[in-house]
Amino acid sequence: MNTYLVLKCIHILSSTILFGTGIGIAFFKWITDRSGDVRAIRVVTERTVLADWVFTTPAVILQPLTGLGLAYPAGYAVFSGWIFYAICLYLLAGCCWLPVVWLQIRMRDMARIADAGSTALPPQYWRYARAWFWLGVPAFSALVGVYWLMVSKPTL
Repeated sequence: MNTYLVLKCIHILSSTILFGTGIGIAFFKWITDRSGDVRAIRVVTERTVLADWVFTTPAVILQPLTGLGLAYPAGYAVFSGWIFYAICLYLLAGCCWLPVVWLQIRMRDMARIADAGSTALPPQYWRYARAWFWLGVPAFSALVGVYWLMVSKPTL
């Protein structure tokens, strides 16, 4: 089988997993937080952290590896044109995602404590939840931009 096509398939699948898991996690966590149900928040936040490790992290690693593996044989200069801008947007998304992972782990721990003690979530949880949400906006927007660049491949 053609190595280029295998890399391309892995690149497309991992981008789909990255984007789909990200938006799915965001939706379910955000909507569950709105419920105020501490036990549901605990469970969903635990699953959010797990999904990030199982799905998002491997996709985050595979994306640049396969992207670089595709760019070179296709004759694209990696640090110029649309690929350069895609890399910049990808790095922006990553700079948002890393603190999001940290926040999710902290929120999971707070939800576990609140659920075990049958208490309300502390105010810090809600501050973290707001930061988590707002970090998702530029990350999501950046990935939409990366998709657009990969599909359109504009001359820049």
